[in-house]
Amino acid sequence: MRDFSYFRATSAAEAGKAAQQAGAMLLAGGTTLLDLAKCGVSEPDTVIDITHLSGMSGIAVDAAGARIGALARMSEVADHRDIQAAFPAVSESLSLAASAQLRNMATIGGNLLQRTRCSYFRDPGTFPACNKRNPGSGCAAIGGVTRNHAVLGTSDACIASYPGDLAVALVAFDAVVELADRRMTVDELFLVPGETPDRETLLQRGEMITGITIPASAAARNSTYIKVRDRQSYEFAAASAAVGLELEADGKTVRDIRVAIGGVATKPWRARAVEQALIGKALNLESVEKASRFAVEGAVAHGGNHYKIELAPRVVARAILKMGGLA
Repeated sequence: MRDFSYFRATSAAEAGKAAQQAGAMLLAGGTTLLDLAKCGVSEPDTVIDITHLSGMSGIAVDAAGARIGALARMSEVADHRDIQAAFPAVSESLSLAASAQLRNMATIGGNLLQRTRCSYFRDPGTFPACNKRNPGSGCAAIGGVTRNHAVLGTSDACIASYPGDLAVALVAFDAVVELADRRMTVDELFLVPGETPDRETLLQRGEMITGITIPASAAARNSTYIKVRDRQSYEFAAASAAVGLELEADGKTVRDIRVAIGGVATKPWRARAVEQALIGKALNLESVEKASRFAVEGAVAHGGNHYKIELAPRVVARAILKMGGLA
């Protein structure tokens, strides 16, 4: 790790101005930045500490929805009773992420912006070809060991999967990211790689997330997050699903459904085709299994990750059936 300058910001405006400098990076929980610095992916010239900024760590829930400050800790949000009641999928996605120690350190804003766990991206010494690190150098993952890589949203330039859990739940329920001067949905925030995999979000230099808002809905109140992985804890998803469901008064017909999947795409992936296939339809095993196949519509496998095309629809179906009382 090379030497760097340290600067403690006293306001969001001051932090944003300092972050406009080339080589500057923001420090909150530090759980991603330190990892990337250790493996030589990130080499900041200046680290801007935003941990002491006021007004950015609150959690408020009312009839309209929730607002979560960007500096709120993962564990604080996961354990918040009102979040658990109004947005159980959000709470569950955080509880199933990382380890207890990391959840106590990592912030919500930082969690959203975590970088891929692609082993080729994180090992520049062994694999110099990585379009995320070095645009135009190629993608070492293509043709390599791909078990943990994406099957949705990929391109010839990059097949790295987005690793987070929280963002999947936020995308399902139309959450909005707050910046200093603008707002956008979490879904809009993330970009598919295309020909520019090094640009992962719509954030411009100097912009930082200040908070997240999640609109209330009946589907959000009746929601879950299911994560399938190789081991029970401290592991990233092979496939995951955030699902919220609202039924009509008859208890059988789907009024509203939200579905997003993780572990299988280059960004948190909203499965709108699944939603459209079920809204207004009777909820039963046959309709759910048929609709869930749309979750991987357009998927492209690269060798060892082919299993995700079969796994993801099953995870989606399991989550929908659970929320519909059919599992």
